[in-house]
Amino acid sequence: MSSPYTDPRIVHAKAIKTHHRTLLISLITLYSRANLHANSLSIFNSIRDRNVVSWTALISAFSNTPFAFHHFISMLRQSTLPNSRTFSTLFSTCASLSSLSVALQLHSLALKLSCDSHPFTASSLVSLYCKSRFLDGARKVFDRMRERDAVCYASIINGLAQNRKPVQALCYFGEMRRSGVESRIQSVSGALKAVSELAVLEQCRIIHGHAVVTGLNSDIVVGTAMIDAYGKCGLVVDARGVFDELDVALSIFGWNALMAGYAQQGDKDHVLQLFQLMEARGFKPDDYTFLAVLTALYNSGLAEESRSWITKMRVGYHVEPGVEHYTCLIGALGRSGLLEEAEGVALTMPFEPDAAVWRVLLSTSAYHGNADMAWRMGQKLLEMDPNDDSAYVISANAFAGVERWDEVKDVRKIMKEMDVRKEGGRSWIEVKGELHEFLAADKRHERMDAIYAKLAELMQQIEKLGYKPVLDEVLHDVDRKEKKEVLLAHSEKLALAFGVLCEAAPPGKAFRIVKNLRICRDCHEAFKYFSIVVEREIIVRDVNRYHMFSNGSCNCGDFW
Repeated sequence: MSSPYTDPRIVHAKAIKTHHRTLLISLITLYSRANLHANSLSIFNSIRDRNVVSWTALISAFSNTPFAFHHFISMLRQSTLPNSRTFSTLFSTCASLSSLSVALQLHSLALKLSCDSHPFTASSLVSLYCKSRFLDGARKVFDRMRERDAVCYASIINGLAQNRKPVQALCYFGEMRRSGVESRIQSVSGALKAVSELAVLEQCRIIHGHAVVTGLNSDIVVGTAMIDAYGKCGLVVDARGVFDELDVALSIFGWNALMAGYAQQGDKDHVLQLFQLMEARGFKPDDYTFLAVLTALYNSGLAEESRSWITKMRVGYHVEPGVEHYTCLIGALGRSGLLEEAEGVALTMPFEPDAAVWRVLLSTSAYHGNADMAWRMGQKLLEMDPNDDSAYVISANAFAGVERWDEVKDVRKIMKEMDVRKEGGRSWIEVKGELHEFLAADKRHERMDAIYAKLAELMQQIEKLGYKPVLDEVLHDVDRKEKKEVLLAHSEKLALAFGVLCEAAPPGKAFRIVKNLRICRDCHEAFKYFSIVVEREIIVRDVNRYHMFSNGSCNCGDFW
């Protein structure tokens, strides 16, 4: 039988007989849960001796609406001061209504009343500031707390991970574990999201082990985050293992996460198999499902299949394609050399092309040697952001590829006049669970001399195998010797040399590198040879996709 307190009317009848204030406060909450807010207000008005508890119950009844602020002001006018639970409710309301200005005023009041560091108040405030992208404020609130519980840690870890601050999120996760605070679903899933952003496999495995020990690995939210993390780390086999363990219980989010992992590697066969299996299980594909399919087709360079799936998505499943779906189609057409058709799709699709669309067209036209089209696409990008360094760099490389050196100089001149500088390359490699970052021409690492010596040794070995530098990726008026030195100092080469030096990948295991930019053609060519010299697979995740170098070839088919 259900509890007699489940029905607000039963509680109401008892409260009328006893005039018990606790029952009346409970009744305010029960009526609000039943969406009977007028009844909640009526009950509150019947309370003669109102205190902060009854006011907080009323404010909570109207949480996530502007009426919560109205009742809060009324409470202050009655000379009743808020407590930590009052502030927690109000901060949650500010987050729901995107009212940062109100939140700042409330935070000031919480400081004056010494409520700001209470776990209830602080965790709500951290979540609010993270949602508002006021990350410095979120960290300051968290660091001021005297006592931090599991909810507080979950708030800061999730908030930073959601705002693409993965290193900071993992630092707080590590601090949480060292402090002996119990892990929650939200803190573990947030840490896994941070891992997926960095593509750090060892950290993923460590958190996976932690989830198993704490029993959280069977949770669907954690399991889905783990599938996504393993997929983003390039280990789809492990992602599939987690998927198979949770198979029956998974929602469509878990299916989409696994499909996205396969899609990022261009494995269309597994993506399409999962699509069919998902439908057989009774799931209705959504826009993320179709995005995974189209991403796989784009990475495989399948133009005709991409056209077919856009039509199937709209006509067969009544899901309207978004700009991301059209971007995949445009990329597949461009990769197949159908540049005019790709541009036509960009100009006629039911959306204004965004920067991603023009960047795909810029890259594909440059790859196919259509320098004039590359320049036009670059101009489209610059209309959106005059400081977009990729528009200048790729356009210059397109002109260099067809030896139009005057145009290369013109592009460089415009860059100089606009004071636009190419974004510096950064690469990461994980060694024994520790992340090491390298910049282009880096000199910061304590083992830099040994790293450059190892890289020089590797370069000598691949040159004996036939490697020749791809020099049109750098500026034309730099002499050949200086060009080779610039190419030698690229961040991904330094990361690999450090990995080899530290024996980061034992025999049979792959070296794994993450890069913030698109891998250049010279490094791509060099890494094919490196995979022969080091006698194992080298996996590089750049801004576009995964590159898996093995035995002198790459799974991207030399197009990215």
